[in-house]
Amino acid sequence: MRNYSKASSLAIIAAVYTVAVAVGVLTFGKASGAMSEPWALLLADVVATIFVWGAGLVFENVSVYDPYWSVAPPVMFTAWAFYKGCFSLPVILLLVAVWYWGIRLTGNWAHTFKGLGHEDWRYTRYRETQSALLFHLTNFFGLNMMPTLLVFACMLPGFGLFGTASANALTWLGFFLCVASATIQLVADTQIHRFRDEHPGAFCDAGLWKHGRHPNYCGEILMWWGVWVMYASLNGIDWHVLAPVAMTCLFLFISIPMMERRQLDNKPGYAEYRKKTRILI
Repeated sequence: MRNYSKASSLAIIAAVYTVAVAVGVLTFGKASGAMSEPWALLLADVVATIFVWGAGLVFENVSVYDPYWSVAPPVMFTAWAFYKGCFSLPVILLLVAVWYWGIRLTGNWAHTFKGLGHEDWRYTRYRETQSALLFHLTNFFGLNMMPTLLVFACMLPGFGLFGTASANALTWLGFFLCVASATIQLVADTQIHRFRDEHPGAFCDAGLWKHGRHPNYCGEILMWWGVWVMYASLNGIDWHVLAPVAMTCLFLFISIPMMERRQLDNKPGYAEYRKKTRILI
């Protein structure tokens, strides 16, 4: 793994994502004439992900993909609004909520990002414990493509807001749920950064973390439920509910158990904290 300063690493990541956006736009432009627009948009998302994955191979760091989670939805929703020429009230509420969430989450990533010489511990564990072939399969399908497809699925309720002209009380409720969820993440991440500075090596049990072991994940889950509530308020309850259900399952059955195993192995006292503190909030 190559070593770069944080400033140069951020510049490289910004360049990678700028090109990825361009690649996605070109792909959509070519594909939209040969297939339905939603499928063309999905293909553009997949091709952009493949480009980012390739950049991760070049820089020998899977974490190149990490910002994709929070960068893609605001960019894609905004591009879709301009493409469709649709800026109805529900769409505006969606864009405000998603940009607030995306800027905050990307900012938190940038704050914690140490540079291209550092890779997330989860990726490093896969790299060290799996064969080269299995790791590359895990990298492509599990660490890059699966999150892209899951986030795209969670965006589908948002795309369902395009073409709706008015909002009702439940639409506003979904919007406020999105804003509240991103704010929960903001508060939780601010608290844990401050706690880690003051108590190096300890697990955070202050603020929101006193009432839930993973308030930041709780906020992420609620964000996508908020988007779905906005959709359901105008379209009713249908199969789109599977999107936030899938996101909830990702955190409850994959992300949180993986994080907790690491905490139990490395943080004295975490087992007792785990017994007396709820999993979310």
